[in-house]
Amino acid sequence: MTTFKALRIDKTDGAPHAAIVDFDEAALMPGDVTVRVSHSTVNYKDGLAITGKSPVVRTYPMIGGIDFAGTVETSDDPAFKPGDVVVLNGWGLGETHFGGYAEKARVKGAWLVKLPAGLTPHDAMAIGTAGYTAMLSVMALERHGLTPELGPAIVTGAAGGVGSFALMLLKKAGWHLVASTGRAAEADYLKGLGADEIIDRAELSGPGKPLGKERWIAGVDSVGSHTLANVIAQTTRHGAIACCGLAQGLDLPGSVAPFILRGVSLLGIDSVYCPRALRVEAWTRLARDLDRDKLAAAITDIAFDQVIETAHKIIDGTIRGRVVVSIP
Repeated sequence: MTTFKALRIDKTDGAPHAAIVDFDEAALMPGDVTVRVSHSTVNYKDGLAITGKSPVVRTYPMIGGIDFAGTVETSDDPAFKPGDVVVLNGWGLGETHFGGYAEKARVKGAWLVKLPAGLTPHDAMAIGTAGYTAMLSVMALERHGLTPELGPAIVTGAAGGVGSFALMLLKKAGWHLVASTGRAAEADYLKGLGADEIIDRAELSGPGKPLGKERWIAGVDSVGSHTLANVIAQTTRHGAIACCGLAQGLDLPGSVAPFILRGVSLLGIDSVYCPRALRVEAWTRLARDLDRDKLAAAITDIAFDQVIETAHKIIDGTIRGRVVVSIP
């Protein structure tokens, strides 16, 4: 019997419980590619799954971790061969299919993307689902025809994972950036990532008017609820906001007024089941466009046995930037 270390989430007395255990390789879920995982990360969604704050996990027991990077060990998919370095984001990983918090993962080859030249597995998980989602958001704004000369862009949850990457990527493209955060102490950090203006999240987090003063033409929102409603209400005519998160809530307590009176668009970002062509494009763009020095400033490295503790911290809002997990 071959075993390896894995972070398994079980449900005991109706409540999720996470622990690092010895896991039997024969119990891995079906797939045509087996990957030796070297790195993963802790996203907000991972925090929800491990703490049980939200019903992210759909099947128990579950190996947590919604993304990973590593090296192919065996493959029945002709697109991959042993030794290929790969990255996986989404596709139900850590929700319905065993995830990246383990030394090994067995998955469908159709879910994998070969890591672009110039990116290491550590880089890939420093970027992770957060950076990949931010890149998808930027690409959506570009497809909508929005460019920096049209006006400023706002990034909500700016000190978080998605927000940090959105700032870096939008600044690289030349945008004037407004960063919304509840952490005033992170002002220097946010300016280092590219923020030109910083506003307190309290300006946006409460109930607002159907239409507000026009302040930005574009934005990336990872917060949802009243924050997203207020961001939309203050978006300039024919602008657009990319919506990719729910840190404040799943609801959208706003009005149709910005959509029918200003032609504002809301662009939904699906990072979980995103088509393969967009995934490859996003990772190729990340390898090309991301400022590695700024990325390094946004990284915290942790050991595998610190994942559960870190999951609680990310839910409490005390983690900034990105967390990279080295798998033993």
